[in-house]
Amino acid sequence: MDVLIQSVFLVVGFVMLVKGADWFVEGAGKTAERFGIPQLVIGLTIVAMGTSLPEAAVSTSAALKGSAEITIGNVVGSNIMNILLILGITSVISPLAVQVSTVRYEIPMVIAATALLGGLGLTDGNVGRIDGIILLAGMTLYLLYLLRMARKGQAVIEGVEQTDKKESMLKLLLLILIGGVLIVWGSDVTVNAATELARIFGMSERLIGLTIVAFGTSLPELVTSVTAALKGKADIAVGNIVGSNIFNILFVVGIASVITPVIYVPGFLIDTIVCLATALLLWLCVLRKHKLMRHGGVLLLIAYAGYFVYLLR
Repeated sequence: MDVLIQSVFLVVGFVMLVKGADWFVEGAGKTAERFGIPQLVIGLTIVAMGTSLPEAAVSTSAALKGSAEITIGNVVGSNIMNILLILGITSVISPLAVQVSTVRYEIPMVIAATALLGGLGLTDGNVGRIDGIILLAGMTLYLLYLLRMARKGQAVIEGVEQTDKKESMLKLLLLILIGGVLIVWGSDVTVNAATELARIFGMSERLIGLTIVAFGTSLPELVTSVTAALKGKADIAVGNIVGSNIFNILFVVGIASVITPVIYVPGFLIDTIVCLATALLLWLCVLRKHKLMRHGGVLLLIAYAGYFVYLLR
């Protein structure tokens, strides 16, 4: 009965995170639009960071509760899942075109960011406040890069769609407020349920973070990418997933570690290496033809199956 109750809490937490992020991004984006902030800037900041809000909320909440293995596990697990599982499924449904800038710059950036996280964590066994500042500095540089690329017309940035319909400021502020509350509350519910399930099943928080929590916080990307693939409009899926992975490391871990230092347990070395190999595998799959074909997607799914078996050993 306890398992059922905690599982229900976990699902409720995920729903709160997903809807909260959706409402927060909608409210904040349209409010920024009302104040004349360009769509490009909204897309690069509010919308882009909004997709990482579930990971940021869960990771920060876990760090504050002393569950460091969920903090790092959530980010590393989400990044592995984003590429191997989500892009694997999406490209099997429909081959994905990949932008030149994604192959030349953004995938290498994911590789560099992953290596940086591993290096910072292994240096003294934790990702401290100074490390967090370094990661956030990297995030700032990445935003500047995106702004430059978008201005040159070489990057596709998903922004808030402009609309002639003027919604009341009260409604927009309520969306921001309710979305923010759901994100914070949902992260608390999710971490508590995940930690309790780990205790009941005798599983480590690392395993819970790398699998169940990572899957829950990656749900928005999964649903969006698969839906777009089914409609034949998933060509920006690779760029968006890669961008999400960069945000997860630089923004999510950066914010969490500035708030409170996060312990980097030795077990995460293998997971970080897998995360690094995952980005390298994606890069190799798209390097020649700038397209993620179905056989490449199958390869990614096989790789995730292998990693999942390793986790359950």
